[in-house]
This record gives sequence, structure tokens and C-alpha cells, in this order.
Amino acid sequence: MTSNPPFRKVLAGVATREQMFQLFNHHRNNPDLDPLSGTPYSGEWFEIEASSYHFMLGLLPPLFQRLGLFGMSEFKAGNVTSVFFAIRIRGRERWFHGFCDLSDRQSPDKMRAAIIAHETGATDSMTREEKLEAIWNATHPDFKGIAGEINPDAWPVEHYGKRTMLVDGGRDGTILKLLEELSDDEIERHMSAIRAHAKRRGSNDADPS
Repeated sequence: MTSNPPFRKVLAGVATREQMFQLFNHHRNNPDLDPLSGTPYSGEWFEIEASSYHFMLGLLPPLFQRLGLFGMSEFKAGNVTSVFFAIRIRGRERWFHGFCDLSDRQSPDKMRAAIIAHETGATDSMTREEKLEAIWNATHPDFKGIAGEINPDAWPVEHYGKRTMLVDGGRDGTILKLLEELSDDEIERHMSAIRAHAKRRGSNDADPS
């Protein structure tokens, strides 16, 4: 079993409001999810739009608030809740959402430090696991699924519940693979497409016409 790092980025680029709400619940089909603990979400983070940050700030009275961050009073599960960050990175204000386990009172500050460290690191500082999460979250539902849910005979029992997606198999055409078994080349092709889409979207957002 692969262990998750304490904090992990789950989306490349900036989430739209629609994507943000999808990511709030993207583990709902995880067969190993304990709905009372929120553990699968704890430590996840992604970048959001300024408008989403301010929308969420006005949605409910915050559980806590201080300069540059606030926590939601409605918990995800257990001690895990949403924390929103406004962080100036290299002279530019940016906004982020993260799931923090408040059983550790320093969790929001640790996540803020982790975000800054990640976003000011190397050009490609995402781990393989973070890239797989980003690819999964950017893939349309029609092209991904859970092994064993629809056609159990297509997968060995030990793969039941694992995430699958359709990939370009070259001469073999489109094939279905476990997300965790994507090759490095397949990961980089997907990440390049995600980055290109994010760049185009950023250019469109900057165009006032």
C-alpha cells in the first residue's frame, strides 16, 4: 500500500468553482472511506480562484479566522474541515483550499507552509502520487471508473475498488488501465495536456474581450 505524504496537491492549475465543489467530495465512491473520520481528505489541497475564496468566506460564519486564512465551521467529518488560504507567493496573491485535521491545532499553519514550499520549489515539484491525483481529478467521469463496479469479471478481485481510466494505447487503441499503473510517459502526456489547458484558460481569463 502506498502511504500518502502529510500534505498533497490534488489538482494541477486553478480550480473553477465547479471543480472546487467536486473536489470537496471526490472520495465519495472510495470503498475504503470512513465517513466518520474524513481521513482520505486530510492533507489534500489545491489552488482556487479569488472569487471562490470570498464566496466561501461569506457562506457560513467561519470556525476561526485570522490574517490570510479561515476555517469552515461545517466539518467534513471527524476533526477534518476546510481551511482557505490567501497567500502572496513571489509577489502575487493566490488562493488555496486545504483539508486540515484540527486534532493537530498547528495543521493549518503546517499546510500553509507546505503550500508555500511546494509552489516556490522546482518547476516540476509534484510527486508521482500528486500527479496521479491531478490526472484523476481532471479526467471526465465518462473516461474513468472503479474496478469491479460495472464488469467484475474484467478485473482480479485484488483490484476491486481501485481507480481506472481509459488511456491511449497507441496501436492497441484506447485501453482501460488502473490509475496506479500509468507509465511515466502516460503521466507526463496527461500532465502536459492539463498544463496546456490551464495555460489556455489563464490566457482567456486575462483577455478582457
